Parts: sequence; structure tokens; C-alpha cells
Amino acid sequence: MSIIPCEQDKELRMQIERFAEVLKTEAHKLGNHGLDEKEFYNSGLFRGAVERVRGQFSATMRSKREFVQHVLNHMEDGGYIVGWDQTDDSNRNDYLVRLNSGRSAIIDLKGCLDGNNTNIFERPQDADEFIIWSICTNLGADPRKNTWSGIHTRLGAEMISRNQRVDGLVVWDMMCGTIGRPCPKIELSSARRITDIGPFRTPPACVYLFPSFIPNEKAQIAEAQAINGVELIAAFHLCFQGKAEEINYVDFNLSAQGGEIVRKTTVRRGGIIQKQSEMVAIRRV
Repeated sequence: MSIIPCEQDKELRMQIERFAEVLKTEAHKLGNHGLDEKEFYNSGLFRGAVERVRGQFSATMRSKREFVQHVLNHMEDGGYIVGWDQTDDSNRNDYLVRLNSGRSAIIDLKGCLDGNNTNIFERPQDADEFIIWSICTNLGADPRKNTWSGIHTRLGAEMISRNQRVDGLVVWDMMCGTIGRPCPKIELSSARRITDIGPFRTPPACVYLFPSFIPNEKAQIAEAQAINGVELIAAFHLCFQGKAEEINYVDFNLSAQGGEIVRKTTVRRGGIIQKQSEMVAIRRV
């Protein structure tokens, strides 16, 4: 049982850690800085260069937006959505999708879900559906840890504390199904479930459905919506050949204990509980 089918490539993670150690001890031999080893590490040059590269990788959205736009174009061409546009308020949300029913959905792009950016979201008042889409291109990250951290520690806590409903979550990007992040959906079934979209070849998306209301003292149990209740999630699922047993359902259970609000998060897939927390206090991170 797991919150998401894929898992961290332990060998790749070990290689990354080994290379990082080599880089830390051998970096002074690179480039034409003219400093000896002690001067190099005392100068701040190495730390500054690392932070610059890290910032460039974290800040760039170009390749991520390219993937998203190919996906949405493919869905529009296939008749799964009517169309899409970038939102006017790009500081808060990213895409507006016009659904076949005449409703609209807003997509908020995020990176890896264990980051603080996951906590920052605002559901537009006029959105019929509000979807978070996680695009985590860090192959050294642990997808299971990231997904659980995002759903339970971050999204769930923010949703309940701020009364901000999120209808669904998509965890899926251009790294899925590659050598660096093999997809069990393909390995255990058929390569025919791979979809070509522009320069990308991708397996079915991992989708998560959230409740249609935020739990409160009067309605303490909030179970996930059905797939046909969140039209955009259903479109992702159908367009990219998802199976019913692959849909994830997220439930929240709220209670008061000792003057403190506590909640339990449960993720179900294929009729089985894949991950469940204890009743824990809501602490926003």
C-alpha cells in the first residue's frame, strides 16, 4: 500500500548523495578562479554558486509550463475540455479551463508538494472547480513523502484552517515514466497506456479527489467526491487512460480533543486504505 504508485529510485538517490560529496570536496579544482583550496571555500564562491544554481532550477517554470500547455492542448483536441487560457492573476493561479458542461476550473501549479509554496493558494470565488497540479521535476525527491506531506501536512491543514476548498490534486509531470522515475502503471500493464503529447511521452496521471465541503464541528466527516463530481479531474483521468482502481480518494475526519481541533486524513485507492494518519492537531507549517 502506498499513497502514490511510484517510489524513489534508491540507487539514483545514493548516486546523487555520492556526487554531492565529491562536488563539495573537489569543487575548488573547477574553473579559473585563481584561488587555492582554503581561499576558495572561505570566499563564499562555492556556496554562492550552489545557491544560484538551486535558485535557477527552482524558479524556472518554462519547461513545466511547456508540459502543461501540451497536456491542455491535447485534452482540448480530444474534446475532453472546451479550451483553456492563462489566468489574468498569474500571481495567485495559473490556468482557467473551460469545461464541456459550461463550468470553469482553475488550476494552480505547484512544484514538489513538501515545499512551503504548497501552503500558498487561494480559491477564486467564481471558480466552479479548483485544482492543484504538482509538477515535481526533482528526480532525487521521494514522491511518496512529498505527496503525503502535501496532502496531509500542508493542503489539508490549510483547507481546514482557512476554509479553502480544493476539489482535486494532480501529481504528474514530464519525469513520470522516464528512466529516472519508472511508472508501475506502465510496467504492470501495457505500454499502450503511454500518451504522446508534443515532445513528451507520459503515463496516466495520478489524480486525487477531495471532499466537496470542509469538515466542521457539525459535519465532522468529509468524504472525497466521486470522480464525476470533479469534471476536470475526470477529464484528466479519461484522456490519459486512467483506470478506476487508480483513482485516489482523500477523506478528512475532524474532532475536538482537550480543547484542541484534531483531524485524521485518509487516502483510499482501489477500495483499500493506502495511507491514514492518526487524529493529530492542526499545525500549519
